[in-house]
Amino acid sequence: MIIRRLEIRVKQVLQRSSSVLLMGPRQVGKTTIALNISETVPAVYLDLENRLDLEKVRDIATFHAENTEKLIILDEVQRIPEVFAPLRGIIDKERRKGNKAGQFLFLGPTSIHLLQQSSESLAGRISYIELHGIDVLEYAGQNLELINTLWLRGGFPNSLLAASDNDSVDWRRDFIKTYLERDIPQLGPRIPAQTLERFWTMLAHNQGGIINTSNLARSLEVSSVTVGRYLDLMVDLLLVRRLQPWTFNVGKRLVRTPKVYVRDSGITHALLNISTYNDLLGHPVVGGSWEGFVIENIMSVVPARALPFYYRTSNGAEIDLILEFSGKEKWAIEVKRSSSPALSKGFHIACDDIKADKRYVVYSGKDRFSLGEGVTAIPLADLMQELLNYGQ
Repeated sequence: MIIRRLEIRVKQVLQRSSSVLLMGPRQVGKTTIALNISETVPAVYLDLENRLDLEKVRDIATFHAENTEKLIILDEVQRIPEVFAPLRGIIDKERRKGNKAGQFLFLGPTSIHLLQQSSESLAGRISYIELHGIDVLEYAGQNLELINTLWLRGGFPNSLLAASDNDSVDWRRDFIKTYLERDIPQLGPRIPAQTLERFWTMLAHNQGGIINTSNLARSLEVSSVTVGRYLDLMVDLLLVRRLQPWTFNVGKRLVRTPKVYVRDSGITHALLNISTYNDLLGHPVVGGSWEGFVIENIMSVVPARALPFYYRTSNGAEIDLILEFSGKEKWAIEVKRSSSPALSKGFHIACDDIKADKRYVVYSGKDRFSLGEGVTAIPLADLMQELLNYGQ
């Protein structure tokens, strides 16, 4: 069993917050974390996909009154978003009694509707935590073979820990099918599954690229507005990352269109029919896939006060990832799959443009060393650990 780092954080936040919404795609490990927590504190767990459990919370005030001394865990809470409205009064009543923390833990895939329901009803009474897939620090450290397995299979536990690559890719294909045919329709949008799968696959082919909505719209025979709606949906469901450009005034012509990544590398590969590591190495998407994998791992440990961007000018100056911290410190991060990374002049120019405070190149080796001009080559696990330690 892989110990998830976020479990400790959820426990800590429950000690100071009345309620917590743990968000993440289906099967990423939210329920496992919740059940582990339920073994350490008095708790009651309800799966709202179970009809009987769903009926129990139709009258949430009565159910809470019968379980006042317990942490109430509601899994698949998106199935009953109306539950958030009466919770405001329940939480405020408990606060007046001195019970300020650890009353409710909600689990669900994020969606605009769900977040609006909770934020409008529980403003100041709820904390949001996102659960990423299993990452390099949790699974591999600096073991290159394990890193490659994680890259190929992605961070969903059932995919990563499957008995074989074939079993893993079969699980991911089933996951994609279930999301398209069952889960997304349950959340409201009525989009043909075949159309959305084509769109998802197009994004995978363009992994890490700048999206051209007009071209996608023509391919899908829909409008650019509809493509934008599809993209918003996938971003809201934490299945796709939209990385915004760093566009602060530097007196240069900047690329101002977001870059788009399918967030889980294993899902990317399943969409592209990549089953083995050798298949991946020979595929045109290999560079974009590695870049997305590294960025997603970095984002799993980035402090909340850091904002991610990329940087590109019309003249080719480029940085794969900028982390801008609240104190305005900026880290420039370039991603290279090579074990002996070489940098282009464009990276150095871009770092000077944004006045980067730290300059890193994440590469596929085990050692940390200087590349000159203030640039450090660093293994992914080391950079992730440095980010975890940042500000502590």
